[in-house]
Amino acid sequence: MAGKHSHFGNPRSSTLSLPSLTTSALLAFSLSLLAFIFFSSFRSPSCVPYGISISSPTPNPSRPPEYSFVASLERFLASAPPPRKDPPAASVSELDRAIWSREAERFYSDPYGASSSVVRVYVYDMPEKFTYDLLRLFRDTYKDTSDLTSNGSPVHRLVEQHSIDYWLWADLIAPESERLLRNVVRVHKQEDADLFYIPFFTTISFFLLEKQQCKALYREALKWVTEQPAWNRSEGRDHILPVHHPWSFKSVRRFMKKAIWLLPDMDSTGNWYKPGEVWLEKDLILPYVPNVEFCDAKCIAHSESQRNTLLFFRGRLKRNAGGKIRSKLVAELHNSEGVVIEEGSAGETGKAAAQTGMRKSIFCLSPAGDTPSSARLFDAIVSGCIPVIVSDELELPFEGILDYHKIALFVSSSDAIQPGWLVTYLKSISNKQIRKIRANLAKYSRHFRYSSPAQPFGPEDLTWRMIAGKLTNIKLHIRRAQRVVKESRSLCTCECRHPNITKSS
Repeated sequence: MAGKHSHFGNPRSSTLSLPSLTTSALLAFSLSLLAFIFFSSFRSPSCVPYGISISSPTPNPSRPPEYSFVASLERFLASAPPPRKDPPAASVSELDRAIWSREAERFYSDPYGASSSVVRVYVYDMPEKFTYDLLRLFRDTYKDTSDLTSNGSPVHRLVEQHSIDYWLWADLIAPESERLLRNVVRVHKQEDADLFYIPFFTTISFFLLEKQQCKALYREALKWVTEQPAWNRSEGRDHILPVHHPWSFKSVRRFMKKAIWLLPDMDSTGNWYKPGEVWLEKDLILPYVPNVEFCDAKCIAHSESQRNTLLFFRGRLKRNAGGKIRSKLVAELHNSEGVVIEEGSAGETGKAAAQTGMRKSIFCLSPAGDTPSSARLFDAIVSGCIPVIVSDELELPFEGILDYHKIALFVSSSDAIQPGWLVTYLKSISNKQIRKIRANLAKYSRHFRYSSPAQPFGPEDLTWRMIAGKLTNIKLHIRRAQRVVKESRSLCTCECRHPNITKSS
């Protein structure tokens, strides 16, 4: 006890021991910091693609996001990144060994799965006739709006509506200093890739080329892609093919049915997709590009007092296949109080009328078109108008992430066409519920707004989040196909699933 008392009670002893203790602590901290930096330098390559950084981005302040397809395309073509000469692809067997070697290396050197959410994409450097030439063709002709489809819609507006192939590709090949997304990175060696992106503009070629010229280009694209070693290694299972218009690439897509298709919808009638071509476990639904201006939270709040129309719809009133519900709804809702239904197309005049009508309405009717999907759904969402979805077989974009019951009402076709049922139902929705849904629309609308550069939580971002969830299953089927003898087993696949019949909310 005397020794202890002497140590703390002696001022001289206390003065001498404090600096000694501080120096030791600082020395230990410095050594710990150096050790952390040293070992982190060995771990970092295993957590990300080789030579790729996933640190927080430094956005270019001179590049505010551009949401207009035409304006973004003009800027893109004016400053298109120079082509890169990536290393030549190895043979199928050599590439397979290299890919699985890298996979194993990343797996064992990353025990905490730090890089598991990062999707590594190899973008094919296809000949310009499949890419830049088609984009230039659109740019040079888009002002000619007199060119209409058989149903009266302007061709160039339809191209813009389905331009998801442009937005994804432009973001992938942009300089890393200008990109904001960090859940997907472009790699320049095929053995580093999880997925392979096919940058072929199938919608532009379908609408802007002569029929035989288009089919010939489709065959050339098919030949080019299916000759790639990476395609033959996986039979295309890890390849991404944007075919967002249901008519595009139709003549040859049966030869690429194992690829991941980026679609506007899935049609079970057989009118657009043949049995075995599309299913949710393999493919991905992406939203249409909206045809109206974005109405943000301030705009929605401002327009609330002006929303005097109960239910609004403007579009083609007669459609084929599943869209026949439209004519039935028109007959049922004709002259109903508070309901406005107008015939119209997607041209500039139609765009202005649709935008005005949606911003003056509480609910916006979203019936099936020729396919179960309709661009009107996304126009309504970005307008702050609550969608009333009447499309029994509709599949929705990013439904593994987004809860559509927070922003839309679902009504079965059988209920919607009952005399007086729909109007009575909509009038029963309380003002409190309407305000809550509209507030959710203000939050959700950014998920449907394509831009350059692509924004966090935008549709490009959610696309890669959804694809990341498919990766393990894709790799399972690639590896399994390499050992299982074809036709050796009789298994029920995803093609055997029951068709989707959406229930009312």
